Amino acid sequence: MSDLSAFSLDGRRILVTGANTGIGQGIAVSVARADGAVIGVGRSPMDETASKIAAFGGSFAPEVCDLANQEAAQEMLDRVWAAGPIDGLVNNAGIIRRGDAVDFSEADWDDVMDLNLKSLFFLSQAFARHALAEPARRGKIVNIASVLSFQGGIRVASYTAAKHGVLGVTRLLGCEWAAKGINVNAIAPGYIETNNTQALRADPDRSAAILDRIPAGRWGAPDDIGDAAVFLLAKASDYMHGAVIPVDGGWLAR
Repeated sequence: MSDLSAFSLDGRRILVTGANTGIGQGIAVSVARADGAVIGVGRSPMDETASKIAAFGGSFAPEVCDLANQEAAQEMLDRVWAAGPIDGLVNNAGIIRRGDAVDFSEADWDDVMDLNLKSLFFLSQAFARHALAEPARRGKIVNIASVLSFQGGIRVASYTAAKHGVLGVTRLLGCEWAAKGINVNAIAPGYIETNNTQALRADPDRSAAILDRIPAGRWGAPDDIGDAAVFLLAKASDYMHGAVIPVDGGWLAR
């Protein structure tokens, strides 16, 4: 018989970025259901997430922060850690900008890279500095990659570049910190029902083409990603380092 406690987050404090909506909200809710204490980070109020978690008696504390501002992000993590050690970090916050590559602007390139990749690296660095200062402490980092960490995509140049980078950084940090008590892994979501995919779902031709390729025959839900994140944050994944788990309805297998 398996030990279900290996999948519990009881007694663990987990910081989830971009927790106000979509995948981040799904992860926050799943972590709370696994008895983890969630610190949700976002640029806007997270009242809906807080309400969902409160409905079943879970623990949620909001932190409003613009993660694209590296100094503000590191100050936020230091402040949260001062209130009690953080056991896990989920780097989920991200944006997407669409446009033909021939017309893509420098601003749209920089905005996506700064939040989706640069912020992820430096927030992970800040987390690791705290964790490594306590030799007996274990830590878990879960990065949100994408199926576009493996594919080119269409009209999302900076997003594709950033998500390729997320996969590389996950593997690099997984190698560097594996022997030091920090697990760094990633989830590669497929096409999930979020604000980022609203434009695709609203386009009948694109939506039909996408659904046609997904073996599961449906768009994913934020909870699908949330439950995978719980696994990577829990004891059950202690021997996983630098791995990426596609949660895509079979998209990459097709």
